[in-house]
Amino acid sequence: MRKYAVIVAGGSGLRMGADKPKQFLLLRGKPILYYTINQFFKAYPEIQILLVLPKDFLKEGQELLKELDASIDLQFVIGGATRFHSVQNGLNCIKEPGIVFVHDGVRCLLTENLIKACYEQALAIGSAIPAVAATDSIRIVQGDASQVADRNLVRIIQTPQTFQTSLLLPAFDTEYLASFTDEATVVEASGKMIHLIDGDYNNIKITRPVDLLIAENILKQREAGPN
Repeated sequence: MRKYAVIVAGGSGLRMGADKPKQFLLLRGKPILYYTINQFFKAYPEIQILLVLPKDFLKEGQELLKELDASIDLQFVIGGATRFHSVQNGLNCIKEPGIVFVHDGVRCLLTENLIKACYEQALAIGSAIPAVAATDSIRIVQGDASQVADRNLVRIIQTPQTFQTSLLLPAFDTEYLASFTDEATVVEASGKMIHLIDGDYNNIKITRPVDLLIAENILKQREAGPN
């Protein structure tokens, strides 16, 4: 079964306050994207990587390529106006049936175990959407008021959102809607059911400077291994 990873790294990362997109910021001496791509390659060396980048940062992408294993099958894709359009551009490059992972480029701490679990579930039942339980109190805001929600019923959604091509590609053959916040919402809008899978609390998205410190600490712990 063919395997594809659409790695979405088309954003500007303004919240980081840096002079370049966050996906190219250094983490332990290497760009964040290096770790993201490398995890998919370690899990499945035959995977095709479709790396979606801002059009003005393809040079940085070429520099990143020099850091990676020369045997990685990687294709650059130009990002679109929204996440939906960026993913759509990546999916347009897929010509054969298989399993597609759609992943945030700055979720660089995903594990091989999560990747493989998502693949196996998507292969078996069509989709695998990583999710973790909410640990904080949750309130729903309605105008000037708010109402507590049962956090036991709440799940925080992560990536890689993983699908059979037969579900994902037809779902994206549609016009963009503001309600499309991720790939699962697009597939649901096409009338198909999506299936959750246990995510990983360490599978964080790098959005703020403090997240780089957290990621560095997690990488150090992984290198040190179990106590």
